[in-house]
Amino acid sequence: MNHCARVAGDCGRCDVELPFDFTMAFQPIVDLASARTTTFEALVRGSNGESAWSVLSQVTDSLIYRFDQACRVRAIEMASALGMQERLSINFLPNAVYEPEACIQATLEVSQRVGWPTNKLVFEFTETERVTDQAHLKRIIDSYRSMGFTTALDDFGNGYANLDLLTLLEPDKLKIDRELVMGCDQDRRRQALLRAVRGLATEMKLELIAEGVETREEALWLARSGILRQQGFFYARPAVASLGEDLGPRLQELQQAI
Repeated sequence: MNHCARVAGDCGRCDVELPFDFTMAFQPIVDLASARTTTFEALVRGSNGESAWSVLSQVTDSLIYRFDQACRVRAIEMASALGMQERLSINFLPNAVYEPEACIQATLEVSQRVGWPTNKLVFEFTETERVTDQAHLKRIIDSYRSMGFTTALDDFGNGYANLDLLTLLEPDKLKIDRELVMGCDQDRRRQALLRAVRGLATEMKLELIAEGVETREEALWLARSGILRQQGFFYARPAVASLGEDLGPRLQELQQAI
């Protein structure tokens, strides 16, 4: 049997066995204001550390519900086993949630079993294809908020995750896509866009996180512009079944340089 235990669902959509195994890698999200890691994002990997695509390419339409549930369970189990004290951020597929209250049961059950506080769970949502039923997505976000979870709109500024979603949805966090972050220390157009996004987030009371930070120069420009929560290879690559190295000294040095 694969690592993710079978989870029964009332509709039967999750009562299938995945024909492949997988594990999770964890990447830190840091806060330069406090010079600490606040959250780890769980990212799917092959059981031997293979790429996310090696797993995702095997997820057929008939497996999407089961896979979404299995990822949540596996991420929480591993975070608990690794002794994670920070928040845990888990990606979910909106089209794999047919009913928020029913589809969250596996998450609640594993959280209770391993002693993981549900208020330390963040659910990130994005789609490689446009979400055709935005009202359904709003129901999911609203339901999760009522249950005490935090939600984040991922990949903002790229693909379909754009301004139109914010006219209807009320996530807690906004994650800026690498496309806007790349070379921001030298690109005036990107700088203008990032300042506009920062203003938007402030006005809408959204926590802003810059993804894809790969250089010290990008990190410092963002921080000096008020975008202090960051994630990317500059800090750490996703570590398979590990929380990686202690970032404390590096974060303190950056904090002093801001």
